[in-house]
Amino acid sequence: MTLKTYLFAAALTLAPAFASAWTLQTEMSAVSFGSIKNDYVGEAHSFGDVSGSVSESGAVAVKIGLASVETNIEIRDERMISKIFGDAASATLNAQIDMAAMDKLQVGEGMVMDVAVTLNFLGAQTPFEASMFVMRLTEDKVLASTNAPVYLATEDLGIDAGVSALQEIAGLDSITRVTPFSARFIFEK
Repeated sequence: MTLKTYLFAAALTLAPAFASAWTLQTEMSAVSFGSIKNDYVGEAHSFGDVSGSVSESGAVAVKIGLASVETNIEIRDERMISKIFGDAASATLNAQIDMAAMDKLQVGEGMVMDVAVTLNFLGAQTPFEASMFVMRLTEDKVLASTNAPVYLATEDLGIDAGVSALQEIAGLDSITRVTPFSARFIFEK
């Protein structure tokens, strides 16, 4: 379920682009998701390995290294990799953004844009809409972040069985089957 959130966040990061190709600055970017266990315990998770770019034509591609999942509990990281991600090394987010709208942004200006994203995860393609806040920080640097949380269902991602396995291994009464996702991306020319 946390994978869904990460994938959405990665897709949203592809929104900023201008007249030439832009590269995701990994060290300043973040993809996060949440989970709730036993109805009342909320936890925040993230992926450390995120890379991507926006082409001159506005094609966004963000790659998320699934083995970089960070849940703040090492054994849970290992279990997510083995029970949810399996042999999949990465997931990708693809989108197409309106370059003309992006080109109009002056340094310090921002805008909200709705972006149609496709998450390629575990051999399936899951489409979703994300509201992104995009701000031009400098002539050569753009911030893109989720304007509101994106919610993904584990059933849509095809990982319900894996989440059930994690729940059983951890001896939990429940793990939510919908997860909130957020992203902060910095793109630079």
